[in-house]
Amino acid sequence: GFGTVETAIDAMKRGAYDYILKPFKVEEVVHTIRRGLEKQKLAAENIRLKEALSLYKVSEAIANSLSLDQVLRTVMDAALHEIEADVVTVILDDGEGSFFVRAEERNPRFRRLASTGKFDIEALKERFKDERPLREHGAAALPFYAEMPEVGDPVSLIATPLRIRGKLSGMVCCASYTAGKRYDEGLRKLQQIITNRASAAIENAHLYEDLQATFRQTIRGLASAIDKMDRYTAGHSERVAAYAQILAIKLGLPHEQVEIVRQAALMHDIGKIGCVMNLNKPGKLSQEEYEVFKMHPAHGRDILEPISFLHPLIPGVHLHHERWDGLGYPLGLKAQDIPLIARIISVADTYDAMTSDRAYRKALPHEVATSEIHRCTGSQFDPDVAHLFLNTVEDYRCDSGNIQIVISEME
Repeated sequence: GFGTVETAIDAMKRGAYDYILKPFKVEEVVHTIRRGLEKQKLAAENIRLKEALSLYKVSEAIANSLSLDQVLRTVMDAALHEIEADVVTVILDDGEGSFFVRAEERNPRFRRLASTGKFDIEALKERFKDERPLREHGAAALPFYAEMPEVGDPVSLIATPLRIRGKLSGMVCCASYTAGKRYDEGLRKLQQIITNRASAAIENAHLYEDLQATFRQTIRGLASAIDKMDRYTAGHSERVAAYAQILAIKLGLPHEQVEIVRQAALMHDIGKIGCVMNLNKPGKLSQEEYEVFKMHPAHGRDILEPISFLHPLIPGVHLHHERWDGLGYPLGLKAQDIPLIARIISVADTYDAMTSDRAYRKALPHEVATSEIHRCTGSQFDPDVAHLFLNTVEDYRCDSGNIQIVISEME
């Protein structure tokens, strides 16, 4: 019979691209078919554009990650959302030839599972030897499991190798346990592209971690060298760093800022290297010697200035002898004009200096030191920082080794 407007509307609702009402001419049929093909082509292009945009966003996120945990988090998120994996597992080389599960994430529907099984890592490594892709369904995926998941046999499995400089360094496994959800070759290729991007980012993350480790060792070495200049201040820089780190954490600073505070506190006396004087003099410094000593913050700034990656430490090193009332040195800054990092180190440095032996006196008791800090709150010290320190130090007053354990528990 003849089509009606009602049937045409119903057809469009069911997914038809267009419609023709009878009676019709041949030209109308040709025109309608062309229009339908154009719409279909446009829809396919939109899908490809969406996939390309998703891949670009994932690639950008991976490339911008310097932390291994961030890289793996991005890879797993991509697997869950782009590949629609029920469970994604990242397996990495431990650097000595053994592989281990480094991270795993699950689709929300599978998070209550007691076990998602274990992959047969040796079988996966063997499969990747000849560069063969791994996309298997049902029973064909079983040989790659050493222990089956609680939910039952996999419906579909994709595993893609992580290669760094041509060497197998890990793998990303995406498993589907949802009936009817089988991975096609397009998804495997998409996962391989993501994995390839991740391989480069993982290498960069390892290099960055090595650089950070070298940086920390350098800082510790310099701090140790500073303390060795004065036999009475052995461990002083480490203790000041520990107290300053606790204060920074208690103040709610971001992790990156806490680390900068700690490193600056380790380096706060590096300028003493430039002070030509006897730091082990048994008596108090003369006025002339004191003027030389007062140059050490500026010397510290000058030592760090040529080293760009140490620039964030300079405010703490240069200004930790400033006072809240503006009577400090080297610049005579006052109150909030003094960077917070310097205000933190000032309190930590003063407390440890008072409670440590010096060439001209024995260590003061804890109670005397805290009483002095309380007396100087609002004149020498930032009131907020000083009060927080006084409320905190009793809990963490111990040697630097124990303090580090406490800090680990706080973070």
